[in-house]
Amino acid sequence: MAEDSATRLEALLAGTTSANPIARMFGGAASFFWDAFVALRVNGITGDYAEFGCHQAGSFQSAYHAMSALGSARNMWAFDSWDSLPDDHPLDSHPGWVLGDGGVGGVDKFHAACERLGVPRDAYTTVEGYYRDTLPPLDADGAPADIALAYIDCDLYSSTVTVLDFLAPRLKHGMIVAFDDYFCWTPTDASGERIALHEFLAKNQQWHFEPYRSIHWSGTSFVVERADALHAPLSADG
Repeated sequence: MAEDSATRLEALLAGTTSANPIARMFGGAASFFWDAFVALRVNGITGDYAEFGCHQAGSFQSAYHAMSALGSARNMWAFDSWDSLPDDHPLDSHPGWVLGDGGVGGVDKFHAACERLGVPRDAYTTVEGYYRDTLPPLDADGAPADIALAYIDCDLYSSTVTVLDFLAPRLKHGMIVAFDDYFCWTPTDASGERIALHEFLAKNQQWHFEPYRSIHWSGTSFVVERADALHAPLSADG
């Protein structure tokens, strides 16, 4: 399994030098996941992988194959409606997507994509539905309770707000939170994911999000740190 994942990961990584923008994005994601899971393992960060906005497993496959190639066993969670995008919030509009559209036809299409891409069915758990319906019922102790890497790829401001509210009691020092659409701005506004994070951190000042590394042209990631983790520097005289 690890050998197959290594082969698949190498094929994805080749996309980093491609002139095809989709291949380049997948290559960037594969490179990010490799580095992220190495960092999490070396730094002793336990926990699951949770992806919010999985579509047809494009980034999900990269996460799985990076973990498998490294021999790093983590539970995987896939959160999505696999239906059309919600269309009821003014900050969700963007020229790159159509609200009320974009679904893939249900979770079975996701399962089929995972099988085609080499992600076994017993490697992940799916949670189907709009985040506003599925996430609030999961209290602070609901699974997944321990997350090492959260990958937010839900495009929209409103969805990102709900996901961050879900993650709030699950944040821990050393985990990684990634945003696939952090740089999807418009002619008039910052990106919905960036606005949502800015608002979240203003209300949760016990946490600091330290920039970690780029994913691809629109995505970036952060290492979560306790705000008091950085001690005051020593004075010049020691």
